[in-house]
Amino acid sequence: MVNLTRIYTRTGDDGTTGLGDFSRTPKTDPRLAAYADVNEANAALGVALAAGDLSEPVRAVLLRIQNDLFDVGADLATPVRPSYDHEPLRVRPEWIAELEADCDRFNEELTPLRSFILPGGSVGSAYLHLACTMVRRAERATWAAIERYGVAPAPAPAPGGVNGECATYLNRLSDLLFIVARVANLEAGGDILWQPGGGRVPAPARRRGPAAPG
Repeated sequence: MVNLTRIYTRTGDDGTTGLGDFSRTPKTDPRLAAYADVNEANAALGVALAAGDLSEPVRAVLLRIQNDLFDVGADLATPVRPSYDHEPLRVRPEWIAELEADCDRFNEELTPLRSFILPGGSVGSAYLHLACTMVRRAERATWAAIERYGVAPAPAPAPGGVNGECATYLNRLSDLLFIVARVANLEAGGDILWQPGGGRVPAPARRRGPAAPG
């Protein structure tokens, strides 16, 4: 149960913060970078939803994902240990399977890509592309935390491993956000295709003249 009666606590004024197991760690801990990036991605999804130009099926999936991302952040904030007084909420393989099913379902609405695409089009699509990049950053940060603490349930090089399902979840989520960003542009004229060289006409090749005297 959440009961927030005061937002500031002053407990972090020494450069540390509390984790989900009530231990404290420096604010430069890679674990914090991972769940901070997750939180940032969740905020971008909120903006995409607030834009109001997404279909109801996409909105329903994104709302579920926003809830999931809170759980991913809580998972990353709670070091994996052999036992607990109260078992924490962890990302599960079934959540990843849901994302993969969503990828397949929404991808059926799209034509195959023959070019890279640019972020943009509708407002909702643009923010979904932004959220996609944030999720990819969160995945990289999660792997940095895994390098530091080890991936559970394998033996960890330092106390308190990281649930590897978090990294897998974020990987699949970035795929899904890319797909639904394309879906969001279906009614806005479709994808904005990348033009190599910015669409500039290549300059004609120059003839090589005689070599200058040495």
